[in-house]
Order: sequence, then C-alpha cells, then structure tokens
Amino acid sequence: MIDINNIIETMDMIRLYNLDIRTVTLAVSLRDCISDDVDVLCENIYNKIKKYAKNLVEYADELADEYSIPIINKRIAVTPISLIGEACKNPDYVKIAKTLDKAAKEVGVNFVGGFSALVEKGCTKGDKLLIASIPEAMATTERVCSSVNLATSKAGINMDAVLKMSEMIKNAAELTKEQDGIGAAKIVVFCNVPGDNPFMAGAFCGMGEPECALNVGVSGPGVVRAAVEALPKDANMSELANKIKEIAYKITSTGELIGRKLSKKLDIPFGVIDLSLAPTPAVGDSVAGIFQAMGLEHAGAHGTTAALAMLNDAVKKGGIMASSHVGGLSGAFIPVSEDAGMIEAATNGHLSFDKLEAMTSVCSVGLDMIAIPGDTPVDTIAGIIADEMAIGMINKKTTAVRIIPAAGKKVGDKVFFGGLLGEAPIMPVSQLSSSGFVRRGGRIPAPIHSLNN
Repeated sequence: MIDINNIIETMDMIRLYNLDIRTVTLAVSLRDCISDDVDVLCENIYNKIKKYAKNLVEYADELADEYSIPIINKRIAVTPISLIGEACKNPDYVKIAKTLDKAAKEVGVNFVGGFSALVEKGCTKGDKLLIASIPEAMATTERVCSSVNLATSKAGINMDAVLKMSEMIKNAAELTKEQDGIGAAKIVVFCNVPGDNPFMAGAFCGMGEPECALNVGVSGPGVVRAAVEALPKDANMSELANKIKEIAYKITSTGELIGRKLSKKLDIPFGVIDLSLAPTPAVGDSVAGIFQAMGLEHAGAHGTTAALAMLNDAVKKGGIMASSHVGGLSGAFIPVSEDAGMIEAATNGHLSFDKLEAMTSVCSVGLDMIAIPGDTPVDTIAGIIADEMAIGMINKKTTAVRIIPAAGKKVGDKVFFGGLLGEAPIMPVSQLSSSGFVRRGGRIPAPIHSLNN
C-alpha cells in the first residue's frame, strides 16, 4: 500500500532541500581503441564514445522528467589515457585530450574523466608523456578532467611523481590565470584511487571494469540537514546517527532506481552507487550546514572532525542497505569552493588549512577545491600533497588533493569559477620550506599492513 506521507516527504526533499542525482557517469573502456598511429587512435576513441554515449543525455533527461527527479550532470569516464596512448609511434596526448573534448561536446556531457595515469610505483614512457602534457591539455580543453594516482597503501608514495604533479598543477593554473586557474581545478591527485568513481575530476574506467557500465553519484546534504534540524534539540548522538542513516537510505534508493532504469534504457550494465554527499554553492545544500544543525556554531569549530566522522559513517551504513552495489568514493565531500557553508567558514577564518587536513582523515576524499596564493612554491604544494597521500596510505582509505595556486592572487582575494565549481577565498599556507624533504625523491615505503594478502 502506498504511504502518502512518503510521497510528500520525497516531494519536499526535491522541492525544498535540493535532493538530486548529482551525476550519471558512463564508464567506457578504450582498450580496443589502441593503435600505433595517434590519428587512428583518436578516430577510434571518438567513434567509441559516440557509439556508447549518443543517447546518454537524452535518456537521462527523459527519466528526470518521468520521475521529477533532477539529474544534474551527465558525464563520461574512460580508461586511463596514459595506457591508451602509450603504443603510439607518434604520441600526442594533447591531441587525444582534444579528441575527448570534441566527443564530450558532441554527445552533450559536461565532463569527461580519464586523462589519467597510475604511477604509485613508478612511471612508464606513456605516464611521463601524459603527465607532461596535463597543463596544456587542461588549458586547451573545456570538458576534460585529469587525475593521477600517486600512492597506495601497498605501494607507498611516489615522491618523484608528487613533485612532478605539483609542477604540473602550478603550470596549469598559470596557463589559465585569466579564468582564475580553472585548469588546476580540473586536476586531482590521489592515494588509493577507486576505478568506479562517478565524480569529477577523478573519474576513470578502471582496469577491472566491464566494456561499459553506468555509475551513479547521489547527493542530498540539504535533505540531511533538514532531517537533523527536525530532531528535538536534546536528541542524543545515537538518535542523530539513526536519523542520518534513515535519510541516507531514502536518498540512495532514489539513486538506485534512476541508475537501474537508465542502464536498462541504454542497454548497458549497472555499475555502482556512490553514496557521497556532494554539496553545491546553493544556499541550504551544504555539508557545513549539517555541522551547524548538529550543534556546532560553524564548520571549523572544535568537534567538526568528530561530526564529519559520524556523518560519513551514518551515510554509508544507511546507504549500503538501499543498493546492491556500492562503490566509488562514498562518504561526505568537503570541497571549499563548492559548498556555500565551507566558503563562508573559510572566508571568515573559521576554517584553517590545518583543520581541513585533519578532516580529510575521516571524509571520503581530501583537500578539495582549495585556492592558495599563486606564488606558493612548488615544493610547498608537493609537501601538501605528500601529507594528504600519507593520510590515505596509513589509514587504507582514498584521499586526494585538488588545489588551485591562483596566479596573481594573494590571501584575501577570491577565485570565481561559477556553476557547481563555485568560488573560493585564497587560503594561507605555511611559509616554512618543504624543499629539502620533497626533493629527496624515491618512494616513501608502504606501512607494514602492505604485506596483508
């Protein structure tokens, strides 16, 4: 029997509290596109993306209308391009990036991920060429995103690649300084990267994935905040966690429904639901707002890390009961520029860089969409990345860094990207030098749990 209260509650989630499907991401393997000629490779890539993604946007929009549930982003993730371009006798990774951009525009998606390399233990010829091409590729394309995995809990941290990627991030920001460094905003570096993540900039089609699959990223921080605010002020932590689990179950059920319907229409396998709470700059759609509903004066107050840990755990416990296949990042995102509450906290000085780093030990990703002064040395950026990789390596979790060294900007200024990427204040970083440490090179050994089999 249909419960009218459940129908009304779902309508309110969508209408009042910004419930949406944040992204449907089509993962496409490009392994059969490989050629020793880059022109043939690019033609193969373009044709394959067109073949599998030609109806993605149309069918997603039809389902959004049918169920009155907004599907905000339609995206594509492909096999790491460093692997696909390596066989070319005349490799041109920027040309491949432009092909991806052209195909993404043709099928109507807003981003394509997979301009990527996995270098936690070292770099091949293709990895080196791709990494060197990242700044130009990000500056000359609109929809292409890049990710590089620098560390794992079993391999340790590739410090040579950490330093190199710090240079590439700074170069990408410089090449796009007229757009406040948006090139760097499309680059993310990882520890323990998942191969089925539907969210950008880190999405790619992992080596263990099928020929094609549909992965779905749900959202709903505004829904969680509303549910927490509706609880009695004296509700204890167990009651608070149970309410979040209940709401996470309902949010995930929505994503599961849309994902399975869309995969059936596209005639491809359904992949995973990513349970992440992904905020937006819209008022009321903020993970930081959930902290305030829990009783903190603002994000950054003492207790914020504990609140985030409970939120992350409750979302996973509730969501996993609503889906047969959960994957990706799954947790709570804390991007500074993409969350209205985080933007406010950082602007007002409530949220420091060190506090953000502490929070990454329990969130689902890491230091995300943080703008720093454009004159920040490469060695300092490398130190920031190394710290974040260490948190992921030791804790056997995914961590990441998406940082924007905004050329010509200093503390007190802001960067403005618009849309889901939002805006961010320039945050101060340590003035102490990391140079002697990060330039030692080599690989930081993995901890002893790397021997677990």
